[in-house]
Amino acid sequence: MGTEKSRKLFDEAKKLLPGGVSSPVRAIKPYPFYTKRANGSKITDIDGNVYIDYVMGYGPLLLGHNHPAIKEAVIKQLSDGWLYGTPSELEVSLAKEIIKLYASIDMVRFVSTGTEATMGALRAARGFTGKNKFIKIEGGFHGAHDAALVKAGSGATTLGTPDSAGVPKDFTKNTLQVPYNNIEAMTEAIEAYKDDVAAVIIEPVLGNIGPILPEKGYLKEVRALTKEYDVVLIFDEVITGFRLAMGGAQEYYGIKPDMTTLGKILGGGFHIGVIGGKREIMEKISPAGPVYQAGTFNGSPVSMTAGLAMISTLKKEKVHEKVNSAGDSLRKALSDVIGDLGLDYSISGIGSMFKVFFGDLPHNYTEALKCDTDKFNVFFKKMLNDGIFLPPSQFETNFLSLAHSKEDIDNTIDAYQRNLK
Repeated sequence: MGTEKSRKLFDEAKKLLPGGVSSPVRAIKPYPFYTKRANGSKITDIDGNVYIDYVMGYGPLLLGHNHPAIKEAVIKQLSDGWLYGTPSELEVSLAKEIIKLYASIDMVRFVSTGTEATMGALRAARGFTGKNKFIKIEGGFHGAHDAALVKAGSGATTLGTPDSAGVPKDFTKNTLQVPYNNIEAMTEAIEAYKDDVAAVIIEPVLGNIGPILPEKGYLKEVRALTKEYDVVLIFDEVITGFRLAMGGAQEYYGIKPDMTTLGKILGGGFHIGVIGGKREIMEKISPAGPVYQAGTFNGSPVSMTAGLAMISTLKKEKVHEKVNSAGDSLRKALSDVIGDLGLDYSISGIGSMFKVFFGDLPHNYTEALKCDTDKFNVFFKKMLNDGIFLPPSQFETNFLSLAHSKEDIDNTIDAYQRNLK
């Protein structure tokens, strides 16, 4: 594919933006393509190349790009204004819808991003318990705020080390990390600091290194353990909320956390974040309580409108039934391709999430790092040249949408077979 316009634009962007991009994962080597438009399952770049998209905005576009129900609702709202700085009926309506769908949620606070949601949830958990430490999962990503940017692989009870320059060690001294799918390590960490562990925050399905799925019974064991020690259990469902099911992974697996964070999928591609949880915890958030949280764009009327339109469309079009079935078929086909080619690769996924790992099927972050990233990078470029846009990392999830047609999926399977060979 010819991408000369993208190359020239990237040369200019490097002088204006750090690394030439606005978020690190977009820095595809030697240069990224620049999108001009997107519709349905396709992205078109400024050179006129068309790609079948499995990045889908890194997850939020469950309905596909430019879905008319979202677009029409937002356009209508724009005629009434897009920033009020006051309460609106929209946020009450959307809160009601979320609370109906998530049995663990009694109250919500709307924010603008998943990062804000996880940051606020951790603050609320600490404010509620009066404790300082929290446990995260190695390889779990909860946004780019200081306390969550901690290196993985340090062991069950080791205090966190910052994973970014500019984060003082004191900012992560209360961050503990444990391996995924290892209840013994989590038990050890909680017991070692039982007087000061406020919360466990966990992606029920690890999305930013996979997907990597929970082993049978693991999430139930985490729930039982946190209850036993009076530790607030936070499900970070920014990726899985509204994607695996209307009620997220907690509905899918039958687990009821104390708090939940939701994000981008709810907005259908517009910015949104949700802190939700038990009433006694949520009432600690200002102005009801002493845990401060605020934001100019909290409850943005455009995002609230998009959220209401998203929920309505998910219900009307039976989206989960369709995309989860397509995901099952696609993963089966990719497993067959890998088997036919005699490759020692593995296919992982759930619902409308999927990934080919260039190695054995991982059960945690450390195992995922053993995959052959050099081979993946070669494969990624071959797929891109064939018009298939996958996340440019072995450690990011591929996403299906309602807009992906049978023809899209058949062409994708052919491309996998051709390029894995």
